Amino acid sequence: MTDFTMEKGADGVAIITWDVPGKSVNVMSMEAWPLLDSLIDDALADEAVKGIVITSGKEGSFAGGMDLNVIARMKETAGGNPAQGLMDGLMNMHRILRKIERAGMDPRTNKGGKPIAAALPGTALGIGLEIPLACHRIFVADNPKARIGLPEINLGIFPGAGGTTRLVRKLGAMAASPFLLEGKLNDPRGAKSAGLVDEVVPADQLLDEARAWVLSGPAIVKPWDEKGYKMPGGAPYHPAGFMTFVGASAMVNARTQGAFPAPKALLSAVYEGALVPFDTALRIEARWFTNLLLNPSSSAMIRTLFIDKQALEKGANRPEAPDQRVKKLGVLGAGMMGAGIALVSAQAGMEVVLIDQSQEAADRGKAYSAGFMDAGIKRGKATEAEKAEVLGRITATTDYSALKGSDLIVEAVFEDPDIKAEATRKALAEVDETCIFATNTSTLPISDLARASDRPEDFIGIHFFSPVEKMALVEIIKGQKTGPRAVAKALDYARQIRKTPIVVNDARFFYANRCIIPYINEGIRLVAEGVAPALIDNAARQMGFPVGPLQLVDETSIDLGARIARATKAAMGDDYPDDAVDEVIFWMESEGRLGRKSRAGFFNYDEKGKRLGYWKGLAERYPRAAKQPDLREVQDRLMFVQVLEAVRALEDGVLEDIREGDVGAILGWGFAPWSGGPFSWLDIIGTPYAAERCDQLAEKFGPRFATPALLREMADKGQDFHTRFASRSAAA
Repeated sequence: MTDFTMEKGADGVAIITWDVPGKSVNVMSMEAWPLLDSLIDDALADEAVKGIVITSGKEGSFAGGMDLNVIARMKETAGGNPAQGLMDGLMNMHRILRKIERAGMDPRTNKGGKPIAAALPGTALGIGLEIPLACHRIFVADNPKARIGLPEINLGIFPGAGGTTRLVRKLGAMAASPFLLEGKLNDPRGAKSAGLVDEVVPADQLLDEARAWVLSGPAIVKPWDEKGYKMPGGAPYHPAGFMTFVGASAMVNARTQGAFPAPKALLSAVYEGALVPFDTALRIEARWFTNLLLNPSSSAMIRTLFIDKQALEKGANRPEAPDQRVKKLGVLGAGMMGAGIALVSAQAGMEVVLIDQSQEAADRGKAYSAGFMDAGIKRGKATEAEKAEVLGRITATTDYSALKGSDLIVEAVFEDPDIKAEATRKALAEVDETCIFATNTSTLPISDLARASDRPEDFIGIHFFSPVEKMALVEIIKGQKTGPRAVAKALDYARQIRKTPIVVNDARFFYANRCIIPYINEGIRLVAEGVAPALIDNAARQMGFPVGPLQLVDETSIDLGARIARATKAAMGDDYPDDAVDEVIFWMESEGRLGRKSRAGFFNYDEKGKRLGYWKGLAERYPRAAKQPDLREVQDRLMFVQVLEAVRALEDGVLEDIREGDVGAILGWGFAPWSGGPFSWLDIIGTPYAAERCDQLAEKFGPRFATPALLREMADKGQDFHTRFASRSAAA
């Protein structure tokens, strides 16, 4: 184990360097803690050592955090009594970091001790900031690309190695909240301004500055170890602090609706820890972190949003093929989707040809990129030079011959098969046989659209989500004849534009819309049954969905829903199951209530598009039932109607990997992130209970809740999805 090494200088400064072999970024493992502990002991015991600097051997970064693969397995490796095992492991980390913080000082007088500085070459996240927070001075290289912060909350946990307790005592609860509750990251100068770090220095002077400070004989007692310490902003029962803590609780519950365990556990650790001495607060933090790790939500979130997401981004399901990175991209259609695709592709360094029927429309599509870059410049996120580079890569034109030399074309014209076929034939006439053709569609079958191409093996679907520049997911759809090179091309392109891809097989609505549409439809069914709209949307939000189904259909537009309904009914004939939904949708459409874009939908809106409340006309057309359903029943209907479609997609072979089902659900439509996705949620509640509940819902509400054969079989065997399909994921 050589993750940490130490070199003692003739000047009396010991340099401890963190440099994990074989990793581009340092991550902390359980095995590395004893090594760091022993080096600190060695330096503190050596009379020739006057102080210590902890730094990194990685250029541009200090550490990316704890190895989340380790965190995901902590419960399983904690022994027969996992709660005690986890608590003991956490308290050992606290012991080591407290040793750094106290640095050999006399516990009664605070005299003595050796100064310890952290010298960060750049990015410091998670434990990569918690270790420096235990040091006496934090120096950071002036590296504008570096990111400093504690992003754990976004993965279903919180900083559990003292970062929570130290940051609150350092900044106060209010000032610490953006970093703890939102996972906010700063560049070095922003981190200094916020109080996270102490000094920002030129990169080539980093170690010299840290060493000079260590040798200057500085005071090193932390404020919370001094007598009379008072928390900035006030403790919970201080008049100012009382308002802070009450406000924080209200804010967090308003934002999360109580669905996410991590923010509640974090608030509890902060509140209880603020009432007691520092060392007791560390123990409280460890207890709440243990509580969180024992909650299946945290392991599900880590698995889906880190381990599985990262695996998919690295090409876990990429077929064998040479490097397929895109150099020149053609985009057909300069509307909102095409303009967004052009923007993210140009930002990734590709040459982009953006084509539309008129030069005015093409120029308008390019102007979208200009507007985006201008907004970034105003926020300090971009420069005029970067804007010029991005715009210089985009050619807006009506001339299909400009596509010559393209190695990928993405068609994003109107959702009409004939219009798409015409654009496909025009584009393919201009490119050579190595060019892959992709269609951006959310509903039309890829195999049908591929008939416009004489090379269906090189035809694939790439379903972007709107707005393209903000949404992390792309859904890659294989047609019946799509070949492996086309899949590899789409995956390599997704990686270039920094999107998370899932690969699915062709079927009506593919995967994401297959699950989203039933969610929306169930909400509309509930309206027709006389259920209060506020109950419907709030039931969804209290399960962790970002928006309820009625708000979602307003955002996506009611006429789009009506158009999809008509096309689906025409295709399915007598098998069409959603006439009850259509009655509501078609009536809303006839009333001109098309959603937010028309300033009228299930909600009323002001002139700026701000929601003003639910439209009272709904209650006149669909009177409220005298007895409203139980909240749990509404939630189960909204949840199971999506989850069962995910299971059916797996049964039907649309999904080939449950990792893609979970990651795609969270990134694609915000499926209850705390659950880890539909398959993780079924594992949390257990397949036997899930099948039983489906039977109850099917008996009461109809066959859309019928238990799929796969779920029934797994329930009978007591299986869970991530065990049964682990080998498939590993093979992929």
